[in-house]
Amino acid sequence: MGRSPEAKTGPPAQTSPMRTTLCDLLGIEVPIISAPFGPFDSVGLAAAVCEAGGLGSLGTAIRPLPDLREQWRRLRERTARPFAINHTTRPFDEEVFAASLRARPSVISFHLGDPGDLVKRAHDAGCAWVQQVMDVDQARQALDRGADVLIAQGTEAGGHSGFIGTLALVPQVVDVAGAVPVVAAGGIADGRGLAAALALGAQGVAMGTRFLATTEMAISPEWKQLLVEAGSRDAVHEDLLDVLLPPYNRPRHPAQGRLLRTPFLREWADRRDELPERIGEIGREVVAAVLTGRGHEYLPFAGQSVGLIGDVRPAAQVVRDVVSEAETILSALGRDRAPRPAAGAPVPSR
Repeated sequence: MGRSPEAKTGPPAQTSPMRTTLCDLLGIEVPIISAPFGPFDSVGLAAAVCEAGGLGSLGTAIRPLPDLREQWRRLRERTARPFAINHTTRPFDEEVFAASLRARPSVISFHLGDPGDLVKRAHDAGCAWVQQVMDVDQARQALDRGADVLIAQGTEAGGHSGFIGTLALVPQVVDVAGAVPVVAAGGIADGRGLAAALALGAQGVAMGTRFLATTEMAISPEWKQLLVEAGSRDAVHEDLLDVLLPPYNRPRHPAQGRLLRTPFLREWADRRDELPERIGEIGREVVAAVLTGRGHEYLPFAGQSVGLIGDVRPAAQVVRDVVSEAETILSALGRDRAPRPAAGAPVPSR
């Protein structure tokens, strides 16, 4: 794996005992990755996460290539630290993928399917490859393709989430990953989640829903308020998501979209039979809303970690709080499990 000469790393954002092999591999300071958020503009968020020492990410879905190039330019203006550009199989755009390799980010991440020879192409361009997986078979396939990092995403996650709980999935993926770092995703929104992930053998965490509810994320305040007010049971799987987003003839995938229900979704849940005939009209309506900041009226992605989110705060504060809380928890657990002297035994001097 090479390192892009354009992705220069600035002075360390912070030093922390939380630093893991994931950090060394990706050139980051703390083991936290922000989700790419598909078509939404997350430049401000990605820059803030990068500057706080984590790995910020940008999505590519749906948006035209000129828009994406402008996002990549803006992000490079705001940070010299490593970041990721994400792609998915649904939809996969060869022109956009080739352009992202020419942009040479430090990391290419990939979701929802077999990357095939894309991994080699990324490595040839000097980019690390981070692959999201949802079960052990997908993990083995990604390892065979040469993935540098695996994100084990559990069913609790927002957007297209898996079908195995994070607590059960992560150690299974760790067991087959060998020396390849594993990142836990799904249901993680605070330091307790990071501490738990490290205890399971992961080398870091990826968070989406928590970072949606940040001041820098370019979504409507109404969506952020929905996240603050929602409980975990409000974040539901809904297969209409795949019907409503292009390309409308894409193959089905076992992963379902997890999001908050809206009046729009409730209406069409009872009229599913009408959608095939009207998908051109309704699909354009949904895409236009997503691209103009009204996506929350249709498809407000959210994971079950909404039950842990009680405010909207700056992304750097989220990173600091997660790391600090995890350090405190792991330190306390270490003290609690330290051998205790037998009754009457001398206490070692300090």
